[in-house]
Amino acid sequence: MIRSVITACLGALFLTSAALAQAPDTASDPREPRVFESRGEVTANGQRVRYRAIAGETFLRDDDGKAIASIFSTSYIREGVSDPRTRPVAFIFNGGPGSASLWLHMGVFGPVHLVLPSDAEDDGAAPYDLRANPHTLLDSADLVFIDPVGTGYSRALGDADPAQFWGVNEDARSLGQFIRVWLTENRRWNSPKYLMGESYGTTRIGALMNEMELSWNNVAFNGVVLISVVMEMANARPDNPLGLTGLLPGYAATAWYHNRVDRAAWRNDFNAFLRDARDFATDDFLPVLLRGHDVDEARFNATSARMAELTGLSESYLRASHLRVPLNRFRTELLRDRGLSVGRFDSRFAGEEPDSLRENPEGDPSGYGISAGYTAAMREHYTRNLGVTITDTYVTLGGVRNWNWNAGEAGGNNSYLNTSVWLERAMRQNADLRVLATNGIYDLATPFFGTEMTFNRRNYDQSRVTLTYYEAGHMMYLHHPSIEQLARDVREFVAEGNR
Repeated sequence: MIRSVITACLGALFLTSAALAQAPDTASDPREPRVFESRGEVTANGQRVRYRAIAGETFLRDDDGKAIASIFSTSYIREGVSDPRTRPVAFIFNGGPGSASLWLHMGVFGPVHLVLPSDAEDDGAAPYDLRANPHTLLDSADLVFIDPVGTGYSRALGDADPAQFWGVNEDARSLGQFIRVWLTENRRWNSPKYLMGESYGTTRIGALMNEMELSWNNVAFNGVVLISVVMEMANARPDNPLGLTGLLPGYAATAWYHNRVDRAAWRNDFNAFLRDARDFATDDFLPVLLRGHDVDEARFNATSARMAELTGLSESYLRASHLRVPLNRFRTELLRDRGLSVGRFDSRFAGEEPDSLRENPEGDPSGYGISAGYTAAMREHYTRNLGVTITDTYVTLGGVRNWNWNAGEAGGNNSYLNTSVWLERAMRQNADLRVLATNGIYDLATPFFGTEMTFNRRNYDQSRVTLTYYEAGHMMYLHHPSIEQLARDVREFVAEGNR
Protein backbone atom coordinates (compact mmCIF):
# COMPACT_ATOMS: atom_id res chain seq x y z
CA MET A 1 0.00 0.00 0.00
CA ILE A 2 1.43 3.37 -0.98
CA ARG A 3 0.44 6.48 0.86
CA SER A 4 1.60 10.03 0.22
CA VAL A 5 2.60 12.49 2.89
CA ILE A 6 3.07 16.15 2.05
CA THR A 7 5.38 17.89 4.50
CA ALA A 8 4.96 21.59 3.87
CA CYS A 9 7.75 22.79 6.15
CA LEU A 10 10.27 20.67 4.21
CA GLY A 11 8.93 21.42 0.75
CA ALA A 12 9.43 17.74 -0.11
CA LEU A 13 7.18 14.91 -1.23
CA PHE A 14 7.55 11.49 0.43
CA LEU A 15 5.73 8.45 -0.97
CA THR A 16 5.85 5.78 1.74
CA SER A 17 5.34 2.06 1.34
CA ALA A 18 4.47 -0.01 4.40
CA ALA A 19 4.25 -3.26 2.48
CA LEU A 20 7.61 -4.45 3.78
CA ALA A 21 7.01 -3.30 7.33
CA GLN A 22 4.58 -5.94 8.54
CA ALA A 23 7.03 -8.04 10.57
CA PRO A 24 6.29 -8.04 14.30
CA ASP A 25 7.72 -5.00 16.05
CA THR A 26 9.67 -7.13 18.50
CA ALA A 27 13.39 -6.60 18.93
CA SER A 28 14.07 -10.27 19.67
CA ASP A 29 12.18 -11.64 16.62
CA PRO A 30 14.69 -12.16 13.78
CA ARG A 31 12.33 -13.75 11.26
CA GLU A 32 12.40 -10.98 8.65
CA PRO A 33 14.18 -7.64 8.44
CA ARG A 34 11.90 -4.64 8.81
CA VAL A 35 12.28 -2.34 5.81
CA PHE A 36 10.51 0.93 4.97
CA GLU A 37 10.72 2.47 1.50
CA SER A 38 9.76 5.97 0.43
CA ARG A 39 10.50 8.56 -2.21
CA GLY A 40 11.35 12.22 -1.93
CA GLU A 41 12.77 15.27 -3.61
CA VAL A 42 15.24 17.87 -2.42
CA THR A 43 17.15 20.76 -3.95
CA ALA A 44 20.83 19.97 -3.42
CA ASN A 45 23.57 22.33 -4.52
CA GLY A 46 21.02 24.03 -6.79
CA GLN A 47 19.87 20.76 -8.39
CA ARG A 48 16.45 19.20 -7.93
CA VAL A 49 17.17 15.60 -6.90
CA ARG A 50 14.58 12.82 -6.80
CA TYR A 51 15.57 9.93 -4.58
CA ARG A 52 14.44 6.61 -3.14
CA ALA A 53 14.90 6.19 0.63
CA ILE A 54 15.27 2.76 2.24
CA ALA A 55 15.28 2.73 6.04
CA GLY A 56 15.55 -0.74 7.48
CA GLU A 57 17.39 -3.71 8.86
CA THR A 58 20.12 -5.86 7.33
CA PHE A 59 20.81 -9.15 9.10
CA LEU A 60 24.41 -10.18 9.68
CA ARG A 61 24.89 -13.95 9.66
CA ASP A 62 27.45 -16.38 11.05
CA ASP A 63 29.17 -19.10 9.02
CA ASP A 64 26.12 -21.33 9.42
CA GLY A 65 23.78 -18.70 8.00
CA LYS A 66 22.20 -17.90 11.36
CA ALA A 67 21.14 -14.26 11.85
CA ILE A 68 23.20 -12.90 14.75
CA ALA A 69 22.75 -9.14 14.43
CA SER A 70 20.59 -6.53 12.76
CA ILE A 71 22.17 -3.36 11.35
CA PHE A 72 19.70 -0.53 10.82
CA SER A 73 20.66 1.81 8.01
CA THR A 74 19.09 4.56 5.94
CA SER A 75 19.99 4.72 2.26
CA TYR A 76 19.19 7.57 -0.11
CA ILE A 77 19.58 6.60 -3.77
CA ARG A 78 19.18 9.13 -6.55
CA GLU A 79 16.65 8.19 -9.21
CA GLY A 80 17.02 8.71 -12.93
CA VAL A 81 20.75 7.87 -13.02
CA SER A 82 21.60 6.35 -16.41
CA ASP A 83 24.50 4.20 -15.15
CA PRO A 84 24.61 3.58 -11.37
CA ARG A 85 28.09 2.09 -11.76
CA THR A 86 29.50 5.59 -12.25
CA ARG A 87 27.54 7.01 -9.30
CA PRO A 88 29.58 7.31 -6.07
CA VAL A 89 28.21 5.80 -2.85
CA ALA A 90 29.19 7.06 0.61
CA PHE A 91 28.92 4.94 3.76
CA ILE A 92 28.46 7.30 6.71
CA PHE A 93 28.59 6.78 10.47
CA ASN A 94 29.30 8.61 13.71
CA GLY A 95 31.49 7.54 16.58
CA GLY A 96 31.30 7.07 20.34
CA PRO A 97 32.00 4.22 20.18
CA GLY A 98 28.29 3.66 20.71
CA SER A 99 26.75 6.57 18.81
CA ALA A 100 24.05 6.30 16.17
CA SER A 101 24.54 8.14 12.88
CA LEU A 102 21.91 10.83 13.56
CA TRP A 103 24.47 13.62 13.97
CA LEU A 104 25.84 13.46 10.43
CA HIS A 105 22.45 12.34 9.11
CA MET A 106 20.44 15.28 10.50
CA GLY A 107 23.34 17.69 10.86
CA VAL A 108 24.87 17.96 7.42
CA PHE A 109 24.58 15.17 4.84
CA GLY A 110 20.96 13.92 4.79
CA PRO A 111 18.15 15.46 2.68
CA VAL A 112 16.49 16.87 5.82
CA HIS A 113 18.46 18.66 8.52
CA LEU A 114 18.03 20.17 11.96
CA VAL A 115 18.73 23.88 12.20
CA LEU A 116 20.00 24.97 15.63
CA PRO A 117 21.35 28.33 16.79
CA SER A 118 24.69 29.05 15.13
CA ASP A 119 26.40 30.85 18.01
CA ALA A 120 26.79 28.12 20.64
CA GLU A 121 23.37 28.49 22.26
CA ASP A 122 21.27 25.80 23.99
CA ASP A 123 18.74 23.98 21.79
CA GLY A 124 15.91 24.35 24.33
CA ALA A 125 12.76 22.27 23.90
CA ALA A 126 10.50 21.27 20.99
CA PRO A 127 9.34 22.21 18.47
CA TYR A 128 12.67 22.17 16.63
CA ASP A 129 13.40 23.57 13.18
CA LEU A 130 13.60 20.82 10.53
CA ARG A 131 14.10 21.87 6.94
CA ALA A 132 14.95 20.49 3.53
CA ASN A 133 18.73 20.44 3.41
CA PRO A 134 20.30 22.41 0.54
CA HIS A 135 23.72 21.12 1.66
CA THR A 136 22.96 17.40 1.30
CA LEU A 137 25.43 15.44 -0.83
CA LEU A 138 22.68 13.68 -2.78
CA ASP A 139 23.56 15.59 -5.92
CA SER A 140 27.05 14.06 -5.79
CA ALA A 141 26.67 10.60 -4.22
CA ASP A 142 24.21 8.06 -2.90
CA LEU A 143 24.24 8.04 0.90
CA VAL A 144 24.11 5.12 3.35
CA PHE A 145 23.85 6.05 7.04
CA ILE A 146 24.84 3.13 9.27
CA ASP A 147 24.05 2.52 12.95
CA PRO A 148 26.45 -0.07 14.46
CA VAL A 149 25.17 -2.79 16.77
CA GLY A 150 23.91 -1.30 20.04
CA THR A 151 23.07 2.08 18.49
CA GLY A 152 19.88 3.43 16.92
CA TYR A 153 17.66 0.43 16.19
CA SER A 154 20.60 -1.95 15.57
CA ARG A 155 20.94 -4.91 17.92
CA ALA A 156 22.27 -8.41 18.48
CA LEU A 157 19.71 -11.09 17.65
CA GLY A 158 18.58 -14.16 19.55
CA ASP A 159 21.22 -15.51 21.92
CA ALA A 160 24.10 -13.71 20.20
CA ASP A 161 26.37 -11.91 22.67
CA PRO A 162 26.58 -8.20 21.73
CA ALA A 163 30.17 -8.20 22.99
CA GLN A 164 31.20 -9.93 19.75
CA PHE A 165 30.42 -6.64 17.98
CA TRP A 166 31.85 -4.24 20.58
CA GLY A 167 35.52 -3.65 20.00
CA VAL A 168 37.89 -2.01 17.53
CA ASN A 169 38.27 -5.09 15.32
CA GLU A 170 34.88 -6.58 16.16
CA ASP A 171 33.09 -3.41 15.10
CA ALA A 172 35.09 -3.19 11.86
CA ARG A 173 34.22 -6.80 10.99
CA SER A 174 30.48 -6.25 11.46
CA LEU A 175 30.40 -2.99 9.49
CA GLY A 176 32.62 -4.52 6.83
CA GLN A 177 30.14 -7.38 6.47
CA PHE A 178 27.27 -4.91 6.24
CA ILE A 179 29.01 -2.88 3.51
CA ARG A 180 29.73 -6.00 1.45
CA VAL A 181 26.09 -7.14 1.76
CA TRP A 182 24.85 -3.66 0.77
CA LEU A 183 27.11 -3.56 -2.29
CA THR A 184 25.87 -6.99 -3.37
CA GLU A 185 22.16 -6.35 -2.78
CA ASN A 186 22.33 -3.02 -4.59
CA ARG A 187 24.71 -4.21 -7.35
CA ARG A 188 27.19 -1.43 -6.64
CA TRP A 189 30.52 -3.23 -6.41
CA ASN A 190 31.89 -1.26 -9.36
CA SER A 191 30.76 2.16 -8.10
CA PRO A 192 33.22 4.69 -6.63
CA LYS A 193 33.13 4.18 -2.85
CA TYR A 194 33.73 6.52 0.09
CA LEU A 195 33.79 6.18 3.86
CA MET A 196 32.74 9.17 5.96
CA GLY A 197 32.99 9.08 9.74
CA GLU A 198 33.02 11.46 12.67
CA SER A 199 35.08 11.22 15.87
CA TYR A 200 35.47 7.52 16.75
CA GLY A 201 34.05 7.05 13.29
CA THR A 202 37.47 8.17 12.02
CA THR A 203 39.09 5.55 14.27
CA ARG A 204 36.64 3.06 12.74
CA ILE A 205 37.71 4.10 9.23
CA GLY A 206 41.29 3.16 10.10
CA ALA A 207 40.08 -0.23 11.35
CA LEU A 208 37.94 -0.66 8.22
CA MET A 209 41.04 -0.11 6.12
CA ASN A 210 42.54 -3.16 7.84
CA GLU A 211 39.30 -5.12 7.51
CA MET A 212 38.42 -4.22 3.93
CA GLU A 213 41.49 -2.93 2.06
CA LEU A 214 44.38 -5.00 3.41
CA SER A 215 43.35 -8.50 2.32
CA TRP A 216 42.73 -10.49 -0.85
CA ASN A 217 38.97 -10.19 -0.35
CA ASN A 218 39.34 -6.44 -0.35
CA VAL A 219 37.16 -3.46 -1.15
CA ALA A 220 39.20 -0.57 -2.54
CA PHE A 221 37.88 2.86 -1.58
CA ASN A 222 38.29 6.01 -3.62
CA GLY A 223 38.42 8.24 -0.56
CA VAL A 224 37.76 8.69 3.14
CA VAL A 225 36.35 11.77 4.85
CA LEU A 226 37.53 12.08 8.45
CA ILE A 227 35.37 14.50 10.44
CA SER A 228 36.85 15.56 13.81
CA VAL A 229 39.76 13.16 13.62
CA VAL A 230 40.96 10.83 16.36
CA MET A 231 42.97 8.00 14.85
CA GLU A 232 46.06 8.31 17.05
CA MET A 233 44.69 8.44 20.58
CA ALA A 234 47.92 9.55 22.22
CA ASN A 235 47.69 12.89 20.37
CA ALA A 236 44.31 13.68 21.93
CA ARG A 237 44.65 12.26 25.45
CA PRO A 238 45.45 14.86 28.15
CA ASP A 239 47.31 12.32 30.29
CA ASN A 240 50.62 12.33 28.40
CA PRO A 241 52.98 14.95 26.89
CA LEU A 242 51.91 14.29 23.28
CA GLY A 243 48.25 14.68 24.17
CA LEU A 244 48.89 17.90 26.07
CA THR A 245 50.86 19.17 23.09
CA GLY A 246 48.01 18.26 20.74
CA LEU A 247 45.58 20.15 22.95
CA LEU A 248 47.55 23.33 23.55
CA PRO A 249 46.70 25.21 20.32
CA GLY A 250 43.04 24.33 21.00
CA TYR A 251 43.36 25.83 24.47
CA ALA A 252 44.79 28.95 22.83
CA ALA A 253 41.96 29.17 20.29
CA THR A 254 39.42 28.86 23.11
CA ALA A 255 41.08 31.62 25.11
CA TRP A 256 41.01 33.86 22.04
CA TYR A 257 37.31 33.16 21.45
CA HIS A 258 36.39 34.04 25.05
CA ASN A 259 38.62 37.15 24.95
CA ARG A 260 41.08 35.86 27.58
CA VAL A 261 44.21 36.81 25.64
CA ASP A 262 45.61 40.13 24.48
CA ARG A 263 44.46 40.07 20.87
CA ALA A 264 46.14 43.39 20.17
CA ALA A 265 49.53 41.74 20.73
CA TRP A 266 48.82 39.82 17.50
CA ARG A 267 47.13 42.81 15.81
CA ASN A 268 43.85 40.86 16.02
CA ASP A 269 45.23 38.31 13.56
CA PHE A 270 43.80 34.98 14.71
CA ASN A 271 45.75 32.94 12.16
CA ALA A 272 49.06 34.47 13.25
CA PHE A 273 48.09 33.76 16.86
CA LEU A 274 47.44 30.09 16.06
CA ARG A 275 50.74 29.81 14.19
CA ASP A 276 52.53 31.03 17.30
CA ALA A 277 50.56 28.59 19.46
CA ARG A 278 51.53 25.68 17.19
CA ASP A 279 55.20 26.68 17.21
CA PHE A 280 55.19 27.12 20.97
CA ALA A 281 53.56 23.71 21.48
CA THR A 282 56.24 21.74 19.63
CA ASP A 283 59.32 23.94 20.03
CA ASP A 284 59.04 25.10 23.64
CA PHE A 285 56.23 23.41 25.56
CA LEU A 286 56.87 19.76 24.64
CA PRO A 287 60.66 19.87 25.24
CA VAL A 288 60.12 21.43 28.69
CA LEU A 289 57.58 18.75 29.58
CA LEU A 290 59.88 15.97 28.41
CA ARG A 291 63.03 17.32 30.10
CA GLY A 292 61.31 17.88 33.45
CA HIS A 293 63.88 18.60 36.19
CA ASP A 294 66.61 19.05 33.58
CA VAL A 295 65.07 22.41 32.63
CA ASP A 296 66.52 25.33 34.60
CA GLU A 297 64.19 27.67 36.48
CA ALA A 298 64.62 30.58 34.08
CA ARG A 299 63.56 28.52 31.08
CA PHE A 300 60.65 26.99 33.00
CA ASN A 301 59.41 30.44 34.07
CA ALA A 302 59.78 31.85 30.55
CA THR A 303 57.75 28.92 29.19
CA SER A 304 55.10 29.47 31.87
CA ALA A 305 54.85 33.15 30.95
CA ARG A 306 54.49 32.44 27.25
CA MET A 307 51.92 29.73 27.88
CA ALA A 308 49.92 32.17 30.00
CA GLU A 309 49.93 34.69 27.12
CA LEU A 310 48.60 32.02 24.75
CA THR A 311 46.07 30.17 26.93
CA GLY A 312 44.61 32.86 29.19
CA LEU A 313 45.58 30.92 32.32
CA SER A 314 47.63 32.67 35.01
CA GLU A 315 51.37 32.11 35.34
CA SER A 316 50.93 31.09 38.97
CA TYR A 317 48.34 28.47 38.00
CA LEU A 318 50.57 27.09 35.27
CA ARG A 319 53.64 26.92 37.50
CA ALA A 320 51.65 25.21 40.24
CA SER A 321 50.42 22.61 37.72
CA HIS A 322 53.96 22.13 36.31
CA LEU A 323 52.52 23.21 32.93
CA ARG A 324 50.37 20.05 32.81
CA VAL A 325 46.77 21.21 32.53
CA PRO A 326 44.37 18.31 31.84
CA LEU A 327 41.36 19.10 29.72
CA ASN A 328 38.75 19.19 32.48
CA ARG A 329 40.88 21.55 34.55
CA PHE A 330 41.28 23.90 31.62
CA ARG A 331 37.54 23.84 31.00
CA THR A 332 36.77 24.97 34.55
CA GLU A 333 39.73 27.29 35.06
CA LEU A 334 39.50 29.54 31.99
CA LEU A 335 36.21 31.23 32.99
CA ARG A 336 36.24 30.39 36.70
CA ASP A 337 35.85 34.04 37.70
CA ARG A 338 32.52 34.06 35.85
CA GLY A 339 31.31 30.76 37.33
CA LEU A 340 31.38 29.11 33.88
CA SER A 341 33.02 26.13 32.22
CA VAL A 342 33.68 25.75 28.51
CA GLY A 343 32.57 22.84 26.34
CA ARG A 344 34.63 19.80 25.46
CA PHE A 345 33.06 19.11 22.07
CA ASP A 346 32.79 22.80 21.25
CA SER A 347 34.61 25.24 23.49
CA ARG A 348 32.59 28.17 22.17
CA PHE A 349 29.84 26.89 24.49
CA ALA A 350 29.92 28.02 28.13
CA GLY A 351 27.81 26.48 30.88
CA GLU A 352 27.01 27.65 34.39
CA GLU A 353 28.67 25.72 37.21
CA PRO A 354 27.07 25.16 40.65
CA ASP A 355 30.07 26.83 42.31
CA SER A 356 33.40 28.41 41.40
CA LEU A 357 35.62 25.91 43.21
CA ARG A 358 35.15 22.84 41.03
CA GLU A 359 38.07 20.97 39.52
CA ASN A 360 35.89 19.13 36.98
CA PRO A 361 32.90 20.59 35.12
CA GLU A 362 29.39 19.44 35.98
CA GLY A 363 28.68 18.52 32.36
CA ASP A 364 29.45 19.47 28.80
CA PRO A 365 27.37 22.44 27.63
CA SER A 366 28.20 21.56 24.03
CA GLY A 367 26.64 18.13 24.61
CA TYR A 368 23.50 18.84 26.61
CA GLY A 369 23.01 21.94 24.46
CA ILE A 370 22.18 19.87 21.34
CA SER A 371 21.22 16.28 22.25
CA ALA A 372 17.47 16.75 22.71
CA GLY A 373 17.08 18.50 19.37
CA TYR A 374 18.97 15.84 17.40
CA THR A 375 17.14 12.90 18.97
CA ALA A 376 13.73 14.49 18.34
CA ALA A 377 14.70 15.43 14.78
CA MET A 378 15.86 11.91 13.89
CA ARG A 379 12.71 10.26 15.27
CA GLU A 380 10.49 12.88 13.61
CA HIS A 381 12.15 12.29 10.24
CA TYR A 382 11.81 8.52 10.57
CA THR A 383 8.18 8.49 11.62
CA ARG A 384 6.75 11.41 9.66
CA ASN A 385 8.83 11.45 6.47
CA LEU A 386 10.16 7.91 6.00
CA GLY A 387 7.23 6.01 7.48
CA VAL A 388 9.28 4.03 10.01
CA THR A 389 6.83 2.54 12.52
CA ILE A 390 9.35 0.81 14.80
CA THR A 391 8.59 1.51 18.46
CA ASP A 392 11.76 -0.06 19.89
CA THR A 393 14.01 2.15 21.99
CA TYR A 394 16.17 4.30 19.73
CA VAL A 395 19.66 4.46 21.24
CA THR A 396 21.29 7.81 20.47
CA LEU A 397 24.40 7.17 22.58
CA GLY A 398 25.32 5.13 25.63
CA GLY A 399 24.03 1.63 24.88
CA VAL A 400 27.44 0.12 24.15
CA ARG A 401 29.59 -1.01 27.07
CA ASN A 402 32.89 -2.81 27.77
CA TRP A 403 34.50 -1.91 24.45
CA ASN A 404 37.47 -4.10 23.50
CA TRP A 405 40.29 -1.68 22.72
CA ASN A 406 42.82 -4.43 21.93
CA ALA A 407 43.60 -3.90 18.25
CA GLY A 408 46.79 -5.90 17.82
CA GLU A 409 49.43 -3.95 15.92
CA ALA A 410 47.30 -0.78 16.14
CA GLY A 411 47.55 -0.71 19.93
CA GLY A 412 46.33 -2.42 23.05
CA ASN A 413 44.13 0.12 24.81
CA ASN A 414 42.28 3.40 24.41
CA SER A 415 45.18 5.63 25.40
CA TYR A 416 47.57 4.36 22.76
CA LEU A 417 45.34 3.00 20.00
CA ASN A 418 46.54 4.16 16.57
CA THR A 419 44.48 2.98 13.59
CA SER A 420 46.28 5.55 11.45
CA VAL A 421 48.91 2.88 10.72
CA TRP A 422 46.28 0.96 8.71
CA LEU A 423 45.27 4.05 6.73
CA GLU A 424 48.92 4.69 5.89
CA ARG A 425 49.30 1.14 4.62
CA ALA A 426 46.06 1.25 2.64
CA MET A 427 47.28 4.41 0.88
CA ARG A 428 50.52 2.67 -0.04
CA GLN A 429 48.57 -0.28 -1.48
CA ASN A 430 45.79 1.75 -3.17
CA ALA A 431 47.13 4.54 -5.37
CA ASP A 432 43.67 6.12 -5.72
CA LEU A 433 42.85 6.35 -2.00
CA ARG A 434 42.59 10.00 -0.89
CA VAL A 435 41.96 11.57 2.52
CA LEU A 436 39.99 14.64 3.55
CA ALA A 437 40.45 15.43 7.25
CA THR A 438 38.13 18.15 8.62
CA ASN A 439 38.82 19.98 11.88
CA GLY A 440 36.88 22.28 14.17
CA ILE A 441 39.17 24.91 15.65
CA TYR A 442 37.23 24.85 18.96
CA ASP A 443 37.11 21.06 19.24
CA LEU A 444 38.82 19.95 22.47
CA ALA A 445 37.63 16.33 22.19
CA THR A 446 39.60 15.64 19.00
CA PRO A 447 41.93 18.66 18.77
CA PHE A 448 42.99 19.92 15.36
CA PHE A 449 46.68 20.03 16.22
CA GLY A 450 46.62 16.37 17.24
CA THR A 451 45.36 15.64 13.72
CA GLU A 452 48.18 17.68 12.23
CA MET A 453 50.68 15.72 14.32
CA THR A 454 49.34 12.50 12.81
CA PHE A 455 49.27 13.55 9.16
CA ASN A 456 52.57 15.43 9.29
CA ARG A 457 54.34 12.09 9.56
CA ARG A 458 56.49 11.38 6.52
CA ASN A 459 54.75 8.03 5.99
CA TYR A 460 51.78 9.88 4.49
CA ASP A 461 51.68 10.93 0.85
CA GLN A 462 50.88 14.61 1.39
CA SER A 463 49.63 15.01 -2.18
CA ARG A 464 46.65 12.80 -1.29
CA VAL A 465 45.86 14.30 2.14
CA THR A 466 43.81 17.49 2.56
CA LEU A 467 43.16 19.16 5.93
CA THR A 468 40.40 21.74 6.28
CA TYR A 469 39.44 23.96 9.23
CA TYR A 470 36.20 25.48 10.53
CA GLU A 471 35.35 28.17 13.08
CA ALA A 472 33.37 25.72 15.19
CA GLY A 473 33.87 22.63 17.32
CA HIS A 474 33.61 18.85 17.08
CA MET A 475 30.26 19.10 15.27
CA MET A 476 31.30 21.95 13.04
CA TYR A 477 27.94 21.75 11.26
CA LEU A 478 26.32 23.48 14.27
CA HIS A 479 27.87 26.70 12.96
CA HIS A 480 25.92 27.87 9.91
CA PRO A 481 28.87 29.21 7.84
CA SER A 482 30.83 26.05 8.64
CA ILE A 483 28.12 23.67 7.43
CA GLU A 484 28.18 25.45 4.09
CA GLN A 485 31.96 25.19 3.89
CA LEU A 486 32.02 21.56 5.06
CA ALA A 487 29.42 20.49 2.48
CA ARG A 488 31.32 22.36 -0.23
CA ASP A 489 34.65 20.79 0.77
CA VAL A 490 33.25 17.24 0.83
CA ARG A 491 31.38 17.74 -2.45
CA GLU A 492 34.56 18.98 -4.15
CA PHE A 493 36.53 16.07 -2.66
CA VAL A 494 34.08 13.53 -4.14
CA ALA A 495 33.95 15.36 -7.49
CA GLU A 496 37.74 15.40 -7.76
CA GLY A 497 37.83 11.64 -7.29
CA ASN A 498 35.49 11.18 -10.26
CA ARG A 499 37.43 13.27 -12.75
